[in-house]
Amino acid sequence: MFEIDPAFLATSQALGDLALCHVRLQADARFPWLVLIPRVAGVRELEDLAPGERDVLMEEILRAGAAVRAIAEALGRPSQKLNVAQLGNVTPQLHVHVISRRSDDAAWPAPVWGVGAAQTYDPDAVSTALVAARETLGL
Repeated sequence: MFEIDPAFLATSQALGDLALCHVRLQADARFPWLVLIPRVAGVRELEDLAPGERDVLMEEILRAGAAVRAIAEALGRPSQKLNVAQLGNVTPQLHVHVISRRSDDAAWPAPVWGVGAAQTYDPDAVSTALVAARETLGL
């Protein structure tokens, strides 16, 4: 049975479900950032997905990229570059990060992991981010 690792619950907010993935907004206002978590029990690596599921995941990554760009635009920080990563060193459940980057962001040009402390979204900004993402993803 599919369950979301508690680490995601503590660091992100649910947006909804696509065909394969549960989508969450990462709780760090420094970066427009979505996390895709395939709703398949026990998967840790991309090769754990069936070939058809891998195809769906790629399409959902592209959709998440559009949503992250929409969040960035809505927050007045248009995206200059998208970062897509599947790491899992800390949280092994298969998940994919889709992050908007700008040359003036807190971590540029380095990866976002381990740079400073996450900043909480203010209520208006998180509402704006959630609406932009849901509209773009059709959720």
